[in-house]
Amino acid sequence: MTVLILGIGNNLLTDEGAGIHAIRYLEKHHPDSKGVRYVDGGTIGFPLAGEIAQSDSLIVIDAAELNADVGEIGFFEGESMDDYLGKQRKSSVHEVGLRDLLSTSQLLDELPKNRALLGIQPKTLSWGEEPTEAVAAAIPIACQMALDLVERWSR
Repeated sequence: MTVLILGIGNNLLTDEGAGIHAIRYLEKHHPDSKGVRYVDGGTIGFPLAGEIAQSDSLIVIDAAELNADVGEIGFFEGESMDDYLGKQRKSSVHEVGLRDLLSTSQLLDELPKNRALLGIQPKTLSWGEEPTEAVAAAIPIACQMALDLVERWSR
């Protein structure tokens, strides 16, 4: 089984870069996770559809509006991920929205059956290269949740 852990965001906009910071954390602390590929998806683009197509499973880590406390992590798996993304109507700083990317993968019949989104509630999306304290504290937790999910899916 190959699992793609995809971190998305803009690391020049403080908490918006949560997914990118998560990928960096995973690369540093868990570089040898068997069957797992870490990809910095930046602000997303359709070329990521190829990355998704090469994977049996997909975990996305991103900043997400959860209407929750700053740093809270939302977990959406399978259809709940699809439902969450379908309800998001806000404009995105990403070139292509995650919903668009997954819709393209689905149309090409390349959407992984196992998929999940770990969304971290941001505090601010202002200019800055580091996440706020609460989001920075949530990143290792979200990464562990992703690795636990990989373990569960591999059974």
